[in-house]
Amino acid sequence: MAGSSDASQGEFERDTNYITDRITADGRDGWPVEPDRYRLIVARACPWANRAIIVRRLLGLEDVLSMGECGPTHDERSWTFDLDPGGVDSVLGYERLQQAFFARQPDYPRGITVPAIVDVPTKQVVTNDFAQITIDFSLEWSAHHRDGAPELYPEHLRDEIDEIAERVFHEVNNGVYRCGFASSQSAYDQSYERLFAAL
Repeated sequence: MAGSSDASQGEFERDTNYITDRITADGRDGWPVEPDRYRLIVARACPWANRAIIVRRLLGLEDVLSMGECGPTHDERSWTFDLDPGGVDSVLGYERLQQAFFARQPDYPRGITVPAIVDVPTKQVVTNDFAQITIDFSLEWSAHHRDGAPELYPEHLRDEIDEIAERVFHEVNNGVYRCGFASSQSAYDQSYERLFAAL
């Protein structure tokens, strides 16, 4: 996840502009669900990436969607594959996730974020829209779910799920970032109070 600190107030503001293409059963965005075609890129240090890791596992998608793991930190350019031998992702051949974003758009101006899904044949990012990724795992990848996989996004609960997910995103997960990246004491104090009120 990427963001910046508003220097005038010392407050952290998240960049929420993602690559929003979707991988769907009917391929309507040009990216059809296909076993072994895509690679989920994650970093366990990121709460949004952990959500994708958990959903992939619960639904049993491990055999149809490979996963690459970045290290727990990144430099000023990108998440890196420093956990892999030689610091290179074994499937994509990349040292940095940034390379997959630049393969999609050479002048990509936004943050390099996880989770992201990469099209293995072209080695370019398809999407880094973390919220839609896990919904699509539930709805669009259903033909590949394991026997007995839970229904994680049942239609009758979707409004409630979306409401809770929105609150957790803004107040808890992003709240930690607001505290950590605050550049003034007053911004930190406000962020801290807001986070712990939500908890």
